[in-house]
Amino acid sequence: MHNPSTPLVTTRQGSLLGVTQAHNHVWRGIPYASPPTGPLRWRSPQPLSPWQGIRMADTFSPASWQNIDYCIELGGGDPGAFSEDCLYLNVWSPTSRSQPLPVMVWLHGGGYTIGAASLPPYDGSALASREVVVVTVNYRLGHLGFFAHPALAGEEGERVCNFALLDQIAALQWVQENIHAFGGDAGNVTLFGESAGARSVLSLMASPKAGGLFHKAIIQSGYTLPDTPLPEAERKSERLAAHFGLENATAEQLRAIPAQAFWPLEGELKQGPVPVSGDAVLPQPMLETFFAARQHPLPVMIGSNSDEASVMAVFGVDLAGQIRKLRRERRLGLGLIRLLYPGVKGDEELGRQVCRDMAFTTLGYVVMQAQQRVGQPCWRYWFDYVAQAEHQTYQNGAWHGNEVPYVFGTLMLSEPARQYANQNDLAFSAHVTDYWVSFARDASANSDVLHGPVRWPASRRGRDRLLRIGLNKHAGFRVENRFMRARLALFRRVMRHHVTLD
Repeated sequence: MHNPSTPLVTTRQGSLLGVTQAHNHVWRGIPYASPPTGPLRWRSPQPLSPWQGIRMADTFSPASWQNIDYCIELGGGDPGAFSEDCLYLNVWSPTSRSQPLPVMVWLHGGGYTIGAASLPPYDGSALASREVVVVTVNYRLGHLGFFAHPALAGEEGERVCNFALLDQIAALQWVQENIHAFGGDAGNVTLFGESAGARSVLSLMASPKAGGLFHKAIIQSGYTLPDTPLPEAERKSERLAAHFGLENATAEQLRAIPAQAFWPLEGELKQGPVPVSGDAVLPQPMLETFFAARQHPLPVMIGSNSDEASVMAVFGVDLAGQIRKLRRERRLGLGLIRLLYPGVKGDEELGRQVCRDMAFTTLGYVVMQAQQRVGQPCWRYWFDYVAQAEHQTYQNGAWHGNEVPYVFGTLMLSEPARQYANQNDLAFSAHVTDYWVSFARDASANSDVLHGPVRWPASRRGRDRLLRIGLNKHAGFRVENRFMRARLALFRRVMRHHVTLD
C-alpha cells in the first residue's frame, strides 16, 4: 500500500504519478479504456494495455470532438484540445485519510454533444476536501457516442449503439477495480450528473449492463425527452452516411470518415440529446423502465432548477408558441393549464413554466414514485438560488446548470460566476455542497434524513416531500409537502400515456 502522503498510486494497468494541490492529490488524464480510434471506433470500449514504469498524470486529456463555441457559451468553459482518443478520467483525493472514503463519479452535461470532465466548474478540490474521492469522466460525444448504422450491427455478438453509455460503464468498472488505490471505497460509489449527465445516470439505472457498478445516484436537471427508438436511429445513421456520399456503406468506409467531420453538422444530421432505446445497453426506453419501477434499486437524489426553460429557448423552442399550439390543438385543456398556474400572465411566461415543468420538474415526481415502489429513498430538491449580483440578469430564477458550481464549490473557478460571487453566495454554496456530500456518505436504503441547514427528509411510503434550495432567488432552505403536486400529477399522466402509445 502506498503512502497516502504521496500522489503515486499503482492501478491494475500500471503506476501513476499525480500532483498535490493544497490538501488534495489530483491525477489528471488517466486512461480507462483503449483509444476508440480506427477499427475501435463504434465498438464497446476495449481493455487498456498495461504500461511499464510510471505514467505522469498531471495534465487533462483532450475532450471528445465538439463545437468549441457552444461549449464556451453553454457548456461551462473552454474544453481545450479535441481528439477521438478521449476515454480518460480525473481523480481528486484528500492527502490524509484514515479509512476508505465515499466515491463521487461525475458525468458532465452538454446534450451529449459538448462538454468535458476537465472544465473549471467540475474541479473536485472542494468536494474532496470534505472527505470524499471525486472522479470526473470524459466519454464519446455526438455521432462518435451514438451511432446505429446497420453495417455495424453484427460486429459484437449483440446490438450496441449507445457507445457513450458504454464508456461511462467502463469508467465505473475502472472505479470498481482501482479506486481503492486512491483512497476510495468501491462499495460506496455515488454516480451524479447534470443535464445529459443526469440523463446518463437515469439510463444506467435502467441498463442491465450497469447493475452493481454504483450504489447511489444524484440526478440534476434530467429531462423527459423520449429516447430515440433503434429503427429511427438506424435511419438517421444511414442519412448521415449518405451525407458523406456513402450509400450502402461498409463499416470500414464509415470508420474512414474523419472524426472532426461530424461536429459541424446541423439540422436533422445533428446528434440529438438522448440515448437510443432497443440495443443491449438500453433494451427498454428509460422512461418506460421508471414507469414500470424496473430501475436498479438504490437511493436517489433528484431535482431541477426554477428556470430550466431558458435553455430550451436557446435551442429554438418558442415558449409562447407552445401555449399557442396547445390552444390550437386543444390538448391537455388550456383552461386546466391556466387553473394550475394561477396568476401567470401572458403566453411567454406561461410557456416558460409549462415547458419547464413538462420537460424537467415532472421527472423528479416520476422517479420519486418509482423509488417508492421499489422501497428505496428519494430526496427531491428545487434549486432557486441566484447569486446576489445577478438578480436582474436571471429574473426568472436559476438557469439550467446554475446549480453546478454551488454543488462543486467552484463559484470562484467558474465563468461568469467568479466575476460576481460574494461571501454570501460562497456560504450558500458550502451548504449545498454539504448536502451532496451527506448523501454520498450517509444515504442508504435504511436512511431517511440528510443533514444540513435544515433536516432534509426522503420521500417514502407515499410521502411527497421536497427541499427548496433557495427561496425566490434568495438564500434559504425549506422543506415543502406536495410541491406542485397537481401540475406534476397531470404531466405524469400525459407522459405515461405517450410512453404507452409508443
